[in-house]
Amino acid sequence: MKPRNNEKQLKKINQACFPLSYGESFYNDMAKKSDENMCKFAYFSGLAIGAICTRVEPIPDDPNGRSRLYIMTLGVLAAYRNHGIGSKLVQSILDYYESEKNGKLATVDEIMVHTQTSNTDAMKFYADRFGFEKGELVENYYKRIDPPHCYILRKKLR
Repeated sequence: MKPRNNEKQLKKINQACFPLSYGESFYNDMAKKSDENMCKFAYFSGLAIGAICTRVEPIPDDPNGRSRLYIMTLGVLAAYRNHGIGSKLVQSILDYYESEKNGKLATVDEIMVHTQTSNTDAMKFYADRFGFEKGELVENYYKRIDPPHCYILRKKLR
């Protein structure tokens, strides 16, 4: 992700797509990321209409020090939904993983996302299109939206 311009575009997409706000530190961190393959945009006629942001993070309590890809945000502007854009964004991350699974992403075993319990469309999207499985319920994950609970959805990559 290139600094300022993409940071502003990402903020506009997130504000339009999500019922919660991300602080400036989120956008500053995204702008500083050196791997552009982890945060990608979808464009239509030069306008950013969707984005996915991921990071590599350790799997807690993994005795072998393995890690996972974590989908922080995936959003597509309402007027452009149901055209396969979200699927292409997720697939671009999975394709990047495949190209780097023996290199930069050699320690990555899974991909994961938190999904609000009421967001059945997102759960169906991840399960039906990509084979994610619904895992544990995390109560009170979200602080300022209702319901505050989420499910962890994950897909094994190895």
